[in-house]
Amino acid sequence: MKNFKITLTFGLIFGLLFPSCEKSDEDMGVVINGLTAENYPNVDCSTSAGPLQAIIYCKLLGLNYSWERNLALDNVYFVSPDIDDYTAFYEKADVSGTHGAYVSLINKESDLILVAREPSNDELDAASSEKVELNVTPIALDAFIFITNMNNSVKSLTTSQIKDIYKNNITNWKDVGGNDSPIHPYVRNANSGSQELMEKLVMKGESMTDWSEAILSGMAGPFSTIRVDENGLCYTVYYYKERMVRDQVVKHISVDNVYPEKKTIKNQSYPYTTFVYAVVRQDLDRDSMAYKIYEALQTNGGKRIIEESGYIAN
Repeated sequence: MKNFKITLTFGLIFGLLFPSCEKSDEDMGVVINGLTAENYPNVDCSTSAGPLQAIIYCKLLGLNYSWERNLALDNVYFVSPDIDDYTAFYEKADVSGTHGAYVSLINKESDLILVAREPSNDELDAASSEKVELNVTPIALDAFIFITNMNNSVKSLTTSQIKDIYKNNITNWKDVGGNDSPIHPYVRNANSGSQELMEKLVMKGESMTDWSEAILSGMAGPFSTIRVDENGLCYTVYYYKERMVRDQVVKHISVDNVYPEKKTIKNQSYPYTTFVYAVVRQDLDRDSMAYKIYEALQTNGGKRIIEESGYIAN
């Protein structure tokens, strides 16, 4: 990659906190003068950051919102602004997934994105070819977690065991303390946020077996599959499972004897603690509404908005 620079800004790092209130109209103290629904910038995001994006929109524009369940599609919870016409909202707030959000930012289709990981090598190459430099700022904590069916007796795996499962060296649950049943490892599609995190955080350059017949597309895919496969194993992020799916059939397990929960994510003792990032192009006009929102997310008021979405302030 030539002529490419990525700026990683460690400012305010937040994590996951689950508020008891499902609807809020409290003034969180962030005001961006002149911001309206009409001049609100184009913002894109990872699937798991969809609620955060919607709550930012509502808080900055003084709107109420509620958590709703998408019964028609995947039963996942989402944030619904309290407005009569959703046209303006959907025109400004897109949810293209992690890879799609980076592509939209690089192609200048959006000016701010909220994503579950840093840019992948493919995305860095795309940015380089467009002579785009990125400011990548962590604004929240999340965790990369492994999920199994509730009826699976295994409660913990080590990093070594996870690697061996995905390299097809361990193929039976009995070899990791479970029942005498074959392990069914599932993976996510290439360039998805979860797949990139798996390769970067867990495998760290080691090759996995070709699991092309076990690829699950979309963040809901692992849950719909693991619900009916008691021998399945897959991965996702903590916020999506706990805040958006709220599943009673799929459980997450400990890694290296550390259970991913609010406490272990906040103190980062869980080995696969991750960040959620706000990203803008480095040449973005500092007077633009997108840049002002990007800056606002790094203030105390921004922290409170992020906390309200279900993430934890560090």
